[in-house]
Amino acid sequence: MKINLEEMLPKLTDFLKSEAKTDTVIGKQFQLGEFNCVPVIRLGMGFGSGGGEGNDPKQGHGEGLGLGGGIGIEPIGFLVSRGAEISFISTRAKGGLSSAFEKAPELLDKFLEQQKMKKEEAVEA
Repeated sequence: MKINLEEMLPKLTDFLKSEAKTDTVIGKQFQLGEFNCVPVIRLGMGFGSGGGEGNDPKQGHGEGLGLGGGIGIEPIGFLVSRGAEISFISTRAKGGLSSAFEKAPELLDKFLEQQKMKKEEAVEA
């Protein structure tokens, strides 16, 4: 069986391109209380190939080809909005991810406080 590198490489790169869609770079929006959060992700793709053939008096003729590809995904932060206020919480800066997790309890407390106030208003009405 003859392996054609020129046919295989475009197939591999087309596959990688189809897998690296826009929604993998900007993730799906989710809501945390009154905050809208959108994950932002760094996407990297790579591929490599190699091949060769040879003749050996004892082993005979041989040929081989190898292809490989991969996709790497790294979270870099979150776009966070509340009303007209928009901010970016980085996971890459020193303490970035821990900073994001440090803010989570505060956001959760605010959300729970709002829910409690809504319930109290509903009871009073």
